[in-house]
Amino acid sequence: MSRHRIGFWYRFTAVLAKPPLVVLFKREWRGMEHIPADGGFITAINHNSYLDPLSYAHFQYNTGRVPRFLAKAGLFRNGFVGTLLRGTGQIPVYRESTDAANAFRAAVDAINKGECVAFYPEGTLTRDPDLWPMEGKTGAARVALLTKAPVIPVAQWGAHEAMPPYAKEKKVRLFPRKTLKVMAGPPVDLSEFHDKEPTAEVLRAVTDKIMTAITELLAELRDEPAPAEPYTLKKARAAAAARRQAGTGREEDGK
Repeated sequence: MSRHRIGFWYRFTAVLAKPPLVVLFKREWRGMEHIPADGGFITAINHNSYLDPLSYAHFQYNTGRVPRFLAKAGLFRNGFVGTLLRGTGQIPVYRESTDAANAFRAAVDAINKGECVAFYPEGTLTRDPDLWPMEGKTGAARVALLTKAPVIPVAQWGAHEAMPPYAKEKKVRLFPRKTLKVMAGPPVDLSEFHDKEPTAEVLRAVTDKIMTAITELLAELRDEPAPAEPYTLKKARAAAAARRQAGTGREEDGK
């Protein structure tokens, strides 16, 4: 999608969002050359702040290729926000519903029409204590195999300093000015999977490869090594349960 086809609603949203982003934040952008000039593609992005979708959207808007996000269906019914989401062509996701498959069909249709669809493969804000990407969900992998479109990994860092994830106090920390870092990498090579059936194992392998690419970019942005394994909610819950059990055992031993 070229810049002259961005459309009224996206331009209108940019008029509202860009001035405060430019005034309130510094920017460090890298890898814009990896965003395809034409044709459909997928971006896969890490998520560590409620602010970072705006940071990423600003980055990609300036390449002339606007993303279509997958967003909770409920947001499309919320007044002005819903109007903007519908007007800019974002894709509603119906969680815990048989309509969830519609989001994937809409994503495939958009990519086949030459558009960009943006995925947050983690599915939510990272729960990793050090804000590294968690293990990803397989939606982006499924769409990638269906379309064989390029998958561009994107890493972000810095938005969490202004708006921390899961903060007990909903406090925005704008000053001193924070730097919003966004970095796009080359397409993830998924050619080895293109002739395979999209089994659970294949989808997991594709997802892991995409998440590894995102994590490597984030390690470069942060200038520090990434953890050997991604954080997973399942392992974290199992470890918490084991700690509770161990604590109970010690209490019983002390009786």
